[in-house]
Amino acid sequence: MSDTQSAMQKTPRSSLYLGIGIGGTAVVAGLLLAYGGPLLAAAALLAGLGAVVVLRDIEVGFWGVIAVVCLLPFATLPVDIGLTPTFLDLALGVTVGIWALRIVTGQQRRVLVAPVTLPLVIFILAAIFSFIFGMGNGPLTPTLLRKFAELLLSLGFVIVVVDYCRDWKRLERLVQVLLLAGAVAGLLAIGLWLLPDDTANTALNYLQRLGYPNGWVIRYIEENPELSERAIGTSVDPNVLGGLLLMIGALAGPQVVAKRPFFPRWLIFAIFGAILLALVLTFSRGAMVGLVAGLGFVAVMRYRRLIPYMLLAGLLLLLLPVAQEYIARFVEGIQGQDLATQMRFGEYKDALILIQRYPVFGVGFAGTPDLDIYLGVANVYFTIAQVMGLVGLAFFLGVMGTVFGDAFFHRQLFKENERLDPTWLGLHAALVGGLVAGIFDHYLFNLEFHHAVTAFWLLVGLAAAATQLGAAATAADSSGEQPRF
Repeated sequence: MSDTQSAMQKTPRSSLYLGIGIGGTAVVAGLLLAYGGPLLAAAALLAGLGAVVVLRDIEVGFWGVIAVVCLLPFATLPVDIGLTPTFLDLALGVTVGIWALRIVTGQQRRVLVAPVTLPLVIFILAAIFSFIFGMGNGPLTPTLLRKFAELLLSLGFVIVVVDYCRDWKRLERLVQVLLLAGAVAGLLAIGLWLLPDDTANTALNYLQRLGYPNGWVIRYIEENPELSERAIGTSVDPNVLGGLLLMIGALAGPQVVAKRPFFPRWLIFAIFGAILLALVLTFSRGAMVGLVAGLGFVAVMRYRRLIPYMLLAGLLLLLLPVAQEYIARFVEGIQGQDLATQMRFGEYKDALILIQRYPVFGVGFAGTPDLDIYLGVANVYFTIAQVMGLVGLAFFLGVMGTVFGDAFFHRQLFKENERLDPTWLGLHAALVGGLVAGIFDHYLFNLEFHHAVTAFWLLVGLAAAATQLGAAATAADSSGEQPRF
């Protein structure tokens, strides 16, 4: 055998795929430059380069998904090919595509699954069935198809996350990136809130080049400029920003009191403080209730001795002058006196009418068959029941029940491990917070808020993977093997 043939055989398979990827990208970019124009060619070239980077280390793809979700959730590529792809579409598509390519090419021999996998697949199939079942209720547009595909991609991302997190260090790094990105999102929201309204609005209008809305985008309580400004960061909607921050804040909560936190103690306090302050400035009552529920879950599960101190700190915060408007908003919401709460009550009533008429499979995602009912309600559970019926809602609750049931079954494994417990507990606290906030809003299962959907299901995947790794570590310890931490 010649030296040349020997060298060729020793060439790593990844290098071969890298060369094919670079060559293919160059060819496609050249064709698009000739027939589609420079913007489309540049976008394709950037996408190809991103794919090459992710091919070398797929973890970079996960970081990209997290960064886009937290910092540029509504950014779109400057191209129109019948529809406009978003940054998140690109990040998710590349990551999932490279993961699938590794399996197809034999680089990865098997896919790790968790107990949540089967109910999740059933839920995805139910969503596809409801989509097809309800196609006659509205126009089937390219935008609707793209948004539904985005929903399926976010749901399926759970499987990718579980399979990728094959050891605790991988999972820890993703959680660390999520905490840092959430803190940056919080600081960005605080900074824009502190700026004069005109200056902040001008800064946000620069994002128009990336597909963001133009004009006056600053938000106020009840859309009344005479009332307080609501922090939005780059999330466009204050409630959506609040939903993202509450989940990451609940994730950060256990790190604050952990004996072995991810970062230096001062940095953990800074991360949690930035997220909490930004969340307060959104004036999102549902998000705040969700954060309290998430942190309450942490306290009840592990830190019961801290509950009196938490209650005392909460009471002291409520006595501050800056909190009085917040208290007034909560009281108005409980009493149903403000416009937003009254609109929610009206939506709940209309949603129940729709669900009573189409209880089994819902009406699908395209529209409604009757003129006197409509899709859209500020409640994630009613939203699922509208589009997928009570069957779909049951499957969703089955997915969540599987995640928490598996966690409950293995809870003692984590209680005895001070390294694993804060992460595992924080991930489930984030889900608790999101599910409670879902009573008051619908962004966790809304085709218009792809990033919020992705954030929630990313946490589902991480939580399921954490429980799986804890169980595997215990099994390794009992058999005398070395756990992969």
